[in-house]
Amino acid sequence: MSFIDKALERAKTLQKKKEKPELPPRPEKLLADQPLTSPVMLTDREVLPQEISYTITRTVAVDPEVMRRNRLLAGGGEVEAAVAEGYKLLRTHILQRTKAEGRNTLIITGPRQGEGKTLTAINLAISIAQEVNLTVLLVDADLRSPSVHRCFGIQRREGLVDHLTSGVPINELLIHPEGLDKLVLLPGGRPSGHAAELISSPLMAELVQDLKHYYPNRYVLFDLPPLLSFTDALAFAPLVDGIIVVVEAGKTSREDIERCQEMLKKFNLLGFVLNKLEILGEDHYYYSYQEKRTSDRKLSFSLFK
Repeated sequence: MSFIDKALERAKTLQKKKEKPELPPRPEKLLADQPLTSPVMLTDREVLPQEISYTITRTVAVDPEVMRRNRLLAGGGEVEAAVAEGYKLLRTHILQRTKAEGRNTLIITGPRQGEGKTLTAINLAISIAQEVNLTVLLVDADLRSPSVHRCFGIQRREGLVDHLTSGVPINELLIHPEGLDKLVLLPGGRPSGHAAELISSPLMAELVQDLKHYYPNRYVLFDLPPLLSFTDALAFAPLVDGIIVVVEAGKTSREDIERCQEMLKKFNLLGFVLNKLEILGEDHYYYSYQEKRTSDRKLSFSLFK
């Protein structure tokens, strides 16, 4: 029996002992472990505490300077303000196309390595979490090379790989980066040579459904490996509500973009993000969103400035 077969057998055994993977206790209609203040009514179905106290999820201190160096939206600076505006536009387009229908599980991937999909996933997660009535869970599902924790300057520890192979409860793996309210991370853990098998396993499919329905008004973003380099993102596509593909200005070829569109034609491709468009000089980037045009095979990009 191979390693992956043994891992899946262990996972199945653990599942027989539990009705569902262990997630933090879910308060009725709340988006946090425990509210510190009286909730504010948003609609007749949505309640959100004004502040969040993470009593179960582990809070980890993060260095704003490390985040700034890694181009994360850490809060402050003229350059960051310009980038943040680009992400607000991206956020608005995504929410308009998903929120009303409850489509809250999204893949962020790219055609090939180095085109900025992880950075885009993190900054998009931060931006969505800044919405008044939304929280975000960012899952590092790039199990071949997990890197979300490094971008925050967080030391690598157990993560999604350990849940899928050893049954480590989810509530022991979640991380809240201190200072980033309403954002929780599920790190990938150690790199795995069996990433494709783990991502396409029944346990992963069940986890996606649990995460989708666990809290109201929560978006779950999955950072996946490049679409044209590995099978992971394509195998994962049927499990989620939408897919965002990050391409790099001046690097990603039109052929790669068209290949991605062809591969994802059976799924809900929300659109492409044009990343690293240098129009303000070094380290000044606008992040632009292009909705999928089913009638326009040339995929000309519109820039939102």
